Amino acid sequence: MSPKTFLEVEAKFAVDESTPVPDLTQLEEVARVAETRHHSMSAIYYDTADLRLTHAKITLRRRTGGNDDGWHIKIPGEAGRTEIRAELGEPVDGRYEVPAELIHEVRSVVRNHSLEPIAQVDNNRTELLLVDAADQPVAEFCDDHVTAFSFLPGGSQCAWREWEVELAGELPATKEGGSFLRHATSLLISSGARVSSSPSKLKSALGDSINNVELPPALAVSNVEPDSPAAAVVNALKANRDKLVEYDPRVRRDEWDSVHQMRVATRELRSHLQTFHGIVVGPEIKRLESDLKELASMLGVARDAEVVEERWQNLLASEDSDVLDDATREHISHDMGRDYRRAHRRVIAALDSDQYLDLLDALDAFLANPPVAREEDERDEAEADASVEVGPEAQESADNQEGQGSQDEPKTKTKHAKTEDKEHHDLDTVMALHLNEAYDKLVKRHKKAVKNWDNSELSLHEREEYFHDMRKAAKKLRYAAEAAGSATNLKTKNLYKACKQMQSVLGDFQDSVTSRDKLIELAETARRRGEDTFGYGLLYQRERAIGLEALDAYAESFKAIKAAFKPLRKKLRK
Repeated sequence: MSPKTFLEVEAKFAVDESTPVPDLTQLEEVARVAETRHHSMSAIYYDTADLRLTHAKITLRRRTGGNDDGWHIKIPGEAGRTEIRAELGEPVDGRYEVPAELIHEVRSVVRNHSLEPIAQVDNNRTELLLVDAADQPVAEFCDDHVTAFSFLPGGSQCAWREWEVELAGELPATKEGGSFLRHATSLLISSGARVSSSPSKLKSALGDSINNVELPPALAVSNVEPDSPAAAVVNALKANRDKLVEYDPRVRRDEWDSVHQMRVATRELRSHLQTFHGIVVGPEIKRLESDLKELASMLGVARDAEVVEERWQNLLASEDSDVLDDATREHISHDMGRDYRRAHRRVIAALDSDQYLDLLDALDAFLANPPVAREEDERDEAEADASVEVGPEAQESADNQEGQGSQDEPKTKTKHAKTEDKEHHDLDTVMALHLNEAYDKLVKRHKKAVKNWDNSELSLHEREEYFHDMRKAAKKLRYAAEAAGSATNLKTKNLYKACKQMQSVLGDFQDSVTSRDKLIELAETARRRGEDTFGYGLLYQRERAIGLEALDAYAESFKAIKAAFKPLRKKLRK
């Protein structure tokens, strides 16, 4: 049975035992108290031994009593908390097992670790259903008398009283709901309550005993120097590791744009490992890059199908020539949707695989103890690189390879030579050196793309691939600019914006290329079925025109990147 999902938006208040509940009809949105219910509830909370869920602000419980008996998992979100419920189930060998469909929601957090009881919360609740003048639910007001027990080492029993106001009906995640909560907060505080300092009953139940448990690896603090280049890189990697874990459950629920955002985090992680190779080093980087590349590729298949489906729906909506037959319209309308659903199922299978969970563990371990290059190692490698003479023929061969399929692999041949004295520079200079290298790669790819656009000896696909390479370079430079700007005094905001604009231009271009490729595949399949393929050719040409139109903004976008990078060059001349 599929779990049920709800959006929970509420406010909590601490209150003394003797404080009376105010007349809630004083709130302009409340016409009357439609129902009063009394519940005696008991909940057992579950987590890993190192409290991964608790530290991620996720609660998992099995609750009996009340009107929502069952397993509940609450995941924080932008507008409130997503609450997912499952049936109570029956014990197995005297133990209640957490439902697999709920573990599925937090697999990226708990990995393969077992979930055990960590606390018990018993609650005698008086619940008031508040409705408006049209008898529509506005909110539920709960007066809770709580007794809790922590099962952690050093845990104890505690008791308190609190009030909760939870939005009901259509109000969660609306401006009207936010306005009501502000009015309710004002009334309850004026009646003697205080805004609760604890985000959940579980945190109150655990109290100080939470400090007796070792932190999960994801929260481990590395021993790199706070103001070092390595610290800046580690912080950038951590931000995207966290984003990867955050979007995992959203991808599983197939939320809008979740596949795209998870793919961005994955690719940015890999890009940082490549761009800042030499600040962080070691054989583990190659394995991480490989696994991230494979994950990004799988997410990319689903993302491409999602993008193409949307483009095709727009093409159909704008096509008024009446030359598309019914069969063509049917395939354009539905085939990519089926492809997306198939690709999404493969993504979910990958997210449940040991390879993916091992990747998350490896990222945690890497960030907890990052392999930072020692100064003597950098000098040795720099001297070794400097001793290798690179002739013009070899350099031309390397340049040619860069424009082909291996262009995303890290190039470290001259990196250490460029930064052999970086231990004598400040953080700004070190990061500027790495930005400079990413910029030089972008310029090289720009020249190849422009030079070969009118090369009649190359196929259209080959000429377009050079611009695809350029987009990758712009993306890497953007990621590097973001990391450097957040960690240093370098003014990289304009460079970041310029690279983002270039990504947008070339992204629109590449989307049209991908759409055209898919149209060719569909046309070939239709031809084998003996169907008319004229309509596919019509849409192909329309996509070609859209792609060429997107390239009109390319030259200005490149000029903007050059202008934004110019001030950063000065850092390297000091």
